[in-house]
Amino acid sequence: MGLTQSRPEVFPGDIVEYPRNKYFSHFAVYYGEKDGVPYVAHLTCRDSDSKMLLFGRALRSEIKLDPLELLGKKYKVNNMMDGCFSVRDFHSVVKPAIDDLMGREVTFDILFHNSEHQATLLRYGVKKSQQIERIYEHIMPCWKKLFEQKKL
Repeated sequence: MGLTQSRPEVFPGDIVEYPRNKYFSHFAVYYGEKDGVPYVAHLTCRDSDSKMLLFGRALRSEIKLDPLELLGKKYKVNNMMDGCFSVRDFHSVVKPAIDDLMGREVTFDILFHNSEHQATLLRYGVKKSQQIERIYEHIMPCWKKLFEQKKL
């Protein structure tokens, strides 16, 4: 009767994408419901007190469980690599990995570890970021000369 579903259907282990701007999104993995509330596991990011010599900026992060809509009302399911990699079993692999990672603090650089990397690592066991790969070709030329001069 012309009615459409306003929210995508999500299943445990699905990658949930929250668009932020035209270049970047925040990614999470659907964890399931607790007391009727849907939750996602996601990588939080804050500036770190330490510096990384290669990039000059480090981020301090941890895996956190939050209600699905707390991260944003606009989201979509984006299991972007289902055709390339096999999906790992949620209950025997992904959920225990999320539970194990919660509360651990990690320091990293955003180019080599971000929320998309974490989501694909949990779902597929592969660390991959399509959004970083799109901009990396523009960043790499800036570093090439410094690499050759052994300054990085």
